[in-house]
Amino acid sequence: MYTERASRLPGAVVWSRTIEDPVVRPVLPDGCMDLLWNDGRLLVAGPDTQAYVPEGGPRHWAGVRFYPGTAPAFLGVPAHELRDRRVELADLWPAAEVRRLYGRIDAAADPVTALEDTALERAADVEPPDPLLLRVVAALDTGHAVSATADELELSARQLHRRCLTAFGYGPKTLARVLRLQRALTLARDGVPLAETAVRAGFADQAHLARDVRELAGMPLTELLGR
Repeated sequence: MYTERASRLPGAVVWSRTIEDPVVRPVLPDGCMDLLWNDGRLLVAGPDTQAYVPEGGPRHWAGVRFYPGTAPAFLGVPAHELRDRRVELADLWPAAEVRRLYGRIDAAADPVTALEDTALERAADVEPPDPLLLRVVAALDTGHAVSATADELELSARQLHRRCLTAFGYGPKTLARVLRLQRALTLARDGVPLAETAVRAGFADQAHLARDVRELAGMPLTELLGR
């Protein structure tokens, strides 16, 4: 079972999931990073460039999913260092701090709320994310070309790429592809015909949509929607 709600941390989502189904479902790239609590472990999920397939077996998860580009300021680590990785929080933060957080979350009646409180407290002690990064996401998520986005933000292509690596873990072209995939999945899951989904999401045609889904999700679109 999966549940989520908007977090008190602006732009973030808090969620929980209990995995008892033997069918393993992939986690798709979405431009986000997560702070995770998993059966007594504190982890960070870095930005994915392809589908992540969790290990099988019953699992209980709680997470804070940060809005794209905002997690590196919270974690104090450039996103590209965590690309396509799941790492222990203790590998990123001082061990004593992680032990304190572990004790707090482990003793909480609701790990989701305890994890969210941790994120809120940490966010209050660090510099806020660069507002320019939110403009990058907004532009690319509405289908703007990378070159047009750079011009609009008065950045060179190299400057935009460097900022994206730090904030999102990959360059703006990859971020645009990931956001376009998520737009397409939202439309398709709402019952929009696939040909129309492709056009509205910003693909050249349905074949282009199918290729991107296979490359990013690792399976055909029809199979992905069935899951």
